[in-house]
Amino acid sequence: MPDVLPVLVSAVVAFVLSGVWYGVFGGRLAALHEAYREPRPRAATAAVELVRNLVLAVVTGVLADRVGVSGVGGGLLLGLLLWIGFPAVILAGSVFHERVPWQLAAIHAGDWLLKLLAVAAIVGTWR
Repeated sequence: MPDVLPVLVSAVVAFVLSGVWYGVFGGRLAALHEAYREPRPRAATAAVELVRNLVLAVVTGVLADRVGVSGVGGGLLLGLLLWIGFPAVILAGSVFHERVPWQLAAIHAGDWLLKLLAVAAIVGTWR
C-alpha cells in the first residue's frame, strides 16, 4: 500500500494542474461543447475534482507500489503508459465513434497527461 502523504500531495498537485489547464482552455471548451457554457457551482466542482484526483492518486500509488516503480523516471514512464493505455484510447474512441470534436478530446487528453505524469512522478519519487 502506498504512503498516504505522497498520495495526498499528488492529488492536490493534480487538482491544481487541472484547474490551471482548464482555466487556460475554458473558453475553447465553451466554444466546442454546450456543457461548458454554463459551468457548475465552483464548490461542487472543486469537491468532485478533489475526490476524482484522490482516487486517481490512490490507484496510481497502489499500482506503482505493486510493480515496484521508484524514482522520477519510473514514475514518468508509468504515467505515460497509463495515459496511452486508458485516457488516450478512450478519448480516441469518443472521437471516432461518438464524433466528439478532436479539439475537445485533445484538451481533455492534455489534462489527463499532465495529471498522470505528475501523480506517477510524485508517488514514484516518494518510494
